[in-house]
Amino acid sequence: EETLQTLVDIVRQGKALYVGISKYPEEAAAFAYKYLEERDVHCLLYQGKYNMFNREPEEDILQQAQENGTGFIAFSPLAQGLLTNRYLNGIPEDSRMAKGTFLKREMLTEDILRKIKALNEIAGRRGQTLAEMALAWLLKDNLVTSVIIGASSVVQLAYNLKALENTSFSTEELRMIKEILQ
Repeated sequence: EETLQTLVDIVRQGKALYVGISKYPEEAAAFAYKYLEERDVHCLLYQGKYNMFNREPEEDILQQAQENGTGFIAFSPLAQGLLTNRYLNGIPEDSRMAKGTFLKREMLTEDILRKIKALNEIAGRRGQTLAEMALAWLLKDNLVTSVIIGASSVVQLAYNLKALENTSFSTEELRMIKEILQ
């Protein structure tokens, strides 16, 4: 409650125009939406971890945000690089996984690698890289407002933006992706 009141105060003082919340569980988010609205401060966005490997927001958060007129912004849309072609043939020396910071070697299990390779095949048939398809998959419907990409170069940014060229999926593509991810 104290944090939410601070957000209300910041808006009332003119220090911010809008507020957002991040990683709130469903019950806490419901409280936040109500608390803010009662004080005439609309919650503009909800930021949550969402990607093909982490589908948790689909259970409730995406719908809840929409019902409250709040946009949803996905962070870690490429699962820290797992949803790219980076790990298709092993662990590169200069990768996050090799450095062992946030992405641990244990995360690249045989099952995950199998899924990455199968998803990469679908992406190829769509004329996209795996990363482009993973971003497009998030943006395919109106429940996701945007994604936060961690491009480390202008080239990476350009590749990520290419995802916007094809964000529609056939029923068959969605069925195959769902099957792979189960």
